[in-house]
Amino acid sequence: GQGKGKGKSAASLSIADIAVGLGRLQYRRVIVMSGAGVSTSSGIPDFRTPGTGLYDNLRQYRIPEPTAIFDIDFFGHNPRPFFTLAKELYPGRYAPNPVHHFIRLLQDKGLLLRNYTQNIDGLERLAGVRPGKLVEAHGSFSTASCTRCKAKQDLKEVKAAIFEDKIPRCKHKYCTGVVKPDIVFFGEDLPQRFHSLQLPDFSHCDLLIIMGTSLEVEPFASLVTLPRFDVPRVLINREVVGPFKRSRQRLTDVVATGDLVEIVRSMAEQAGWLSELEGLGTEEREEGRDAAQEQPQDSKENISLVLRSVSQDSETASIVSEQELESSRKETNSDAEKKLCSAISALTLDSDAPSTKGSKGNWHVEEAFADLKSEKK
Repeated sequence: GQGKGKGKSAASLSIADIAVGLGRLQYRRVIVMSGAGVSTSSGIPDFRTPGTGLYDNLRQYRIPEPTAIFDIDFFGHNPRPFFTLAKELYPGRYAPNPVHHFIRLLQDKGLLLRNYTQNIDGLERLAGVRPGKLVEAHGSFSTASCTRCKAKQDLKEVKAAIFEDKIPRCKHKYCTGVVKPDIVFFGEDLPQRFHSLQLPDFSHCDLLIIMGTSLEVEPFASLVTLPRFDVPRVLINREVVGPFKRSRQRLTDVVATGDLVEIVRSMAEQAGWLSELEGLGTEEREEGRDAAQEQPQDSKENISLVLRSVSQDSETASIVSEQELESSRKETNSDAEKKLCSAISALTLDSDAPSTKGSKGNWHVEEAFADLKSEKK
């Protein structure tokens, strides 16, 4: 049976077999694909869970297009809603959880080839996964560019503008374009790093671990088809998704459904890594508590401002009344408001942009230098 942490494949390969294999260093080129589900234990909700996801929560405010805040055309028309929300969601509000620490542990053991993540919350970086080991498929807050001339911008200045409730503007001599963090919006292509590394990475990996993703977003979801057929593909998820739902799976496919933190802790224990996994979390928990104490107290007013701004700015939208806003404030007096404010930081964007897949023959050298440069910074 495919129970919690005990999924079996047609070849009787189990999640325990994978864990023991990791402990014995049987797998040395591991790729991890991670989605919004890996960050839910950090307090950031995913997107498609009925009643808790960002899209569902935005619908209660009668916004006809919940994704408008993340649409590049809407952003060009009215960037303020995004920046009001970005202020609430800037990395540093949340701490990594054991799932992020498990990815870091694979890196520390010298087993992690790459972590492909859909998330923009930056929790992999906070957990200590090096930039050279990361492919942030949907971008991140770690860099920012002008939407007009594409020039890279000073991140400190951009962050300062966002926290001063100002629209960041390009510092280029002849440009006054709006600057935004390099998060992939609807209508934008994925980073070149995603396109150039995927084929060489996935052709060399000897284990693929997929965690916390619906496998509904392209082109990210298609990455699972790239490993060789003899490479184990391990799905660790709340539910069975994507190609793992088919009756005819690959012989080396393994499925473990349930709570990600529990499954990852069980794997770490079976690999003989549990004490190391727990050790990685101690520092981050302290930092997370410190960050939580410094949070602004006006998140309800800010999120209401965002939603009202989006509603009033959309030609076909209904105006959100003060009465409705007040009602929503009362209904979300607990953690729901924080969840709505934070949802974007685990943002999983559907991208219809064409995937210009490709790889360079000398990727080994180029990537080695890229890793070195990013780790020196």
